Amino acid sequence: MAWDDGNNKDPWKSRGNQGPADLDAIVRELQRKIRGLFGGGSRPRDVEDRGPGGGIGSNVVLVVLLGLVGLWSLTGFYIVDEAERAVVLRFGKYTQVTQAGLRWHLPMPIEKVVTINTQEVVAWPYQGSMLTRDENIIVINLEVQYVRTNPEQFLFSMADPEETLQDVTASAIREIVGKNDLAYILTEGRLSIADQALQLIQTTLDNYGAGIEVILLPMDTAQYPDPVQASVQDVVKAREDRERLVADANTYASQLVPAAVGQASREILDAEGYRSRVIADAEGESRRFSQILAEYQNAPAVTRERIFIETLEAVLANSTKVLIDTEGGNNLLYLPLDQLVRRAPTDSAQPVGVTSLPASGFEASGADRPAAASGGRR
Repeated sequence: MAWDDGNNKDPWKSRGNQGPADLDAIVRELQRKIRGLFGGGSRPRDVEDRGPGGGIGSNVVLVVLLGLVGLWSLTGFYIVDEAERAVVLRFGKYTQVTQAGLRWHLPMPIEKVVTINTQEVVAWPYQGSMLTRDENIIVINLEVQYVRTNPEQFLFSMADPEETLQDVTASAIREIVGKNDLAYILTEGRLSIADQALQLIQTTLDNYGAGIEVILLPMDTAQYPDPVQASVQDVVKAREDRERLVADANTYASQLVPAAVGQASREILDAEGYRSRVIADAEGESRRFSQILAEYQNAPAVTRERIFIETLEAVLANSTKVLIDTEGGNNLLYLPLDQLVRRAPTDSAQPVGVTSLPASGFEASGADRPAAASGGRR
């Protein structure tokens, strides 16, 4: 049965005056413009409106377009990790920074997302030769460790922040090293120089707005250039020997000085004791002399004789001679004085070493009997 049988029941034409027909017209117009863009020409409007296939084709195109739009929208989803921050750019211009999680943005080419890891520690080595304050050349080896804390500043404040960091590091190290002597840099000043350089680098980067934070700047080595290493080793060894000798000398001094102080104190005490003893002896002698003078004034002859005898006893006390008084004769006896001294009895009233013999002569028997000689010495 034909659709158009006079009852006006054609389903396509019955929609001619309703709302959906306007949508179909819009789709057909869009199709016509697309074909015109690609050189396909255009068909007469009455041809497009005729037949049942015209409306179905429009719906298919619409569904396809909607599907493409949906797929395009799905490409806008992205995931930001916990350690990352995402910078959203709309036509190349900064829009916002998004945190960790599942996010969505207008897909390309409208918006673009750049993720920056703000917790990753990035390290790169630096080596350079430079002059110290005392005009010596030194080679510095260190490692710069940093994190990108501000994604917006890191992307837009300067063209290449990491290259800028290298330049700033080289400038800061040269400035700090140029203010110190070589000996200080090679010994106790290494940590101090690294800390000063880190502070100077960070201050400069903050002024630039680089979005970078330097967290560590360990100085691996600080040494002379290779051509002078042998001579430097000799100098270092000499310096170590000097320090060792100075330490030994200080140790010796710490042992010697207290002993010398003690010896000096002891000698001072001995001198004071000797002085006191001499003064006491002198005072005693003066008092004894005064007493003897008083006795001498009372009895000069007796005192003179007593002094003579006492002096003679003092002189002969240490003598091994024997004096013999022989009355009425001039004979000189040869006596074994060493044996007489040893055999002589000790008498407190008699001087030691003086032996009294009888005036009649000397009697001896056996081997101890001396031989007598007349008129001479035997």
